[in-house]
Amino acid sequence: MDHSSPPDRGGESRPGDPGHNTPVADSTTLLSGHRELIIRHGADTYRLQVTASNKLILTK
Repeated sequence: MDHSSPPDRGGESRPGDPGHNTPVADSTTLLSGHRELIIRHGADTYRLQVTASNKLILTK
């Protein structure tokens, strides 16, 4: 088995991985123990919800 690290791709990020300068926020911190969060983005409002199967849904 090869346990070596994957090759360096020159700053390229893989799908699902944040880039080198991308801020990361933990969902438990954002939700603060609640099951939903309202996010205002300019004039728009979004709802971030935790489902019964513990997945996240973002709706406008």
